[in-house]
Amino acid sequence: MISQLDEFLTSQSPKVMLRKRSCLKFLHLAYAKGSVGMMVKPTSDLLAHDGGFSFNIGCPDPELRRIASWMLTNCKNRRKLAKIIPALWKRHGYEDLKMVGILISNLSSEDLGEEPWMAFIHLLQKQESLDIILDISEEIMRGGHPVPEDSWILEMAKQSKLWHQTAVIFCSLSKRNIANCKEMIELAPAGGELFERIRSRTLSEQN
Repeated sequence: MISQLDEFLTSQSPKVMLRKRSCLKFLHLAYAKGSVGMMVKPTSDLLAHDGGFSFNIGCPDPELRRIASWMLTNCKNRRKLAKIIPALWKRHGYEDLKMVGILISNLSSEDLGEEPWMAFIHLLQKQESLDIILDISEEIMRGGHPVPEDSWILEMAKQSKLWHQTAVIFCSLSKRNIANCKEMIELAPAGGELFERIRSRTLSEQN
């Protein structure tokens, strides 16, 4: 049985990706087609509010990946997809941010105009959900992009409070000895429950 999402994607022209506005509209409609239905709306509205997202339609990961796969397959100019990433981040829907992670992990440095990790941190604003930062970081790693070297992470941590906390998340994913970054991790600004769990686990794994 063909899903509503598959039917929707089959009916679309790749030309929707040529203009930023049309691509943003296409993605919002695709998220809705991929969602499990209106029964999740109260929960999605709550998650959107709590996470600081402009919306959370409730489109699951497998459907988001199918949407991304359709885009990556049908867009002949990958630079066009790279250029939509800042607009997705600015719109800041939950699905938009997840889509950013999938796109960054599947686009080359040439497509993005810089290394994937650099492209990611340049999107971060003054305040972001650390949950989504962790989620996207894991997605980029799954795309075959190793966590940057310690020297890169240490320089990044000096730039802002959020980048410092993000640097701790990167270290927690690197799976290498964090001796060079231990002090940076210990001195990172306090965060919420998730962040403090990550900090404690990362330090304890090296003891």
